[in-house]
Amino acid sequence: MTLVDKIKSRESQVGVIGLGYVGLPLVIEFCKAGFPVTGFDTDPVKVESLEKRKSYIQHIDISKLAQCPGRFVPTTDFSKLSGMDCIVICVPTPLNKNREPDMSHVFDTTRTIAKHLRKGQLISLESTTYPGTTDEDMRGILEEGGLKASQDFYLAFSPEREDPHNKDFSTSNIPKVVGGYTPQCLEVARALYDAIVVKTIPVSSTKVAESVKLLENIYRAVNIALVNELKMLFDRMGIDVWEVIEAAKTKVEVCPNSAEIDGKDPFTNKNREVLRRYNIPSHTINYILGGNLGKPQGLDFLIDIIQSRKNDLSSYFIIVGNGTEYGWIKKWMDYKKPVNAMLMPGLRQKDYTELVRACDVGLIFLDKRFTVPHFPSRLVSYLENGLPILAATDPSTDLGEIAEKNHFGFSCVNGDLDRFFAHLDWFSKNRSQMAEMGKNGYNFLLKNYTVSQAYNIIMKHFMKP
Repeated sequence: MTLVDKIKSRESQVGVIGLGYVGLPLVIEFCKAGFPVTGFDTDPVKVESLEKRKSYIQHIDISKLAQCPGRFVPTTDFSKLSGMDCIVICVPTPLNKNREPDMSHVFDTTRTIAKHLRKGQLISLESTTYPGTTDEDMRGILEEGGLKASQDFYLAFSPEREDPHNKDFSTSNIPKVVGGYTPQCLEVARALYDAIVVKTIPVSSTKVAESVKLLENIYRAVNIALVNELKMLFDRMGIDVWEVIEAAKTKVEVCPNSAEIDGKDPFTNKNREVLRRYNIPSHTINYILGGNLGKPQGLDFLIDIIQSRKNDLSSYFIIVGNGTEYGWIKKWMDYKKPVNAMLMPGLRQKDYTELVRACDVGLIFLDKRFTVPHFPSRLVSYLENGLPILAATDPSTDLGEIAEKNHFGFSCVNGDLDRFFAHLDWFSKNRSQMAEMGKNGYNFLLKNYTVSQAYNIIMKHFMKP
């Protein structure tokens, strides 16, 4: 039986390496499609959580695995790779301190696979990378043992296209680009992905597929940067950028961040029992930072704040999420054991929403070295749940100006301890005004950032005669 036949009959063993926001949705889709799946990760905490069928990523509903009893096994034992027919690599490629891609996770994983590589296996990389990674760098490592790509094993690249928190698009209904080292490799890779996605888009090589992912990311970054740069220019010229955008919408539409309001009043549905569940004090002002914990957030400043305010018994800081910075923050927390802060991995969406709603102030952090304005999506979550915000951002981001102008929060430049402390002191002395600020933010959200508004913006273009 060929590997394509095994895939079509759902007899092929699928291994997914890296059980993060890319790998975990793939596990779910392969299980739902009927494949036996083994999830590999170096983090025993993740594996333990998955063994208990608990998700550590807030937007991923792990309960879907209950539909596939017996099909999924998480493990830290990479020797089991030899038993896999198809191996999908979903490890991160973060930036290092010099803002260069850190490829160590990809190449270390490839070396591990090479130790257990056997004839007939498919190896598919999904991590964002540069053209040539798969058919040059990875192939060279995999062939060191004597097996040859396309002759003895299959090699492919299929870029991840995850869109976290998007309720309309998920892994299964986003078309998937697939490139193979040879046409034979492409045939096998397409057979695998055709089993779980609505449509595969074949391209002529792995280099083309790698370039597709780069173009998608660059296109998005360039357009965001373009609007942000224009905003700075217009400010200096005394021009209201929002007036420009409104007029430009007659030809080019700009669709803002948005939230789907659940209809529950965030001000009468604050379940303070949630705090007890996570051992969070109820007498303090609870500041929450939720979401991605990456380098763009400049979280070293938050750690400075926690350390400097360790004797402040009126403030408590909750950090919830995953990302490249989670590891060193956890090490710091384990070593210092601060009494005014806690760190927890990402929660299921329902649990995270309950926790946010039970807290008092939403935190937003951005690295002070940014030179273009940003509008972090976590702001929408805070406003949706009735929280005022406290932001520490770069000098170019006007989020704080918007918050202060509309009376739902305060801000300072990331690194300005004195001003940040002044805001903490204000919240401590004016607890009664926090609810009013939360209502101001919620009303601001309803006026500017609902899904229905975003939907109407898009659909009106299809309704034109």
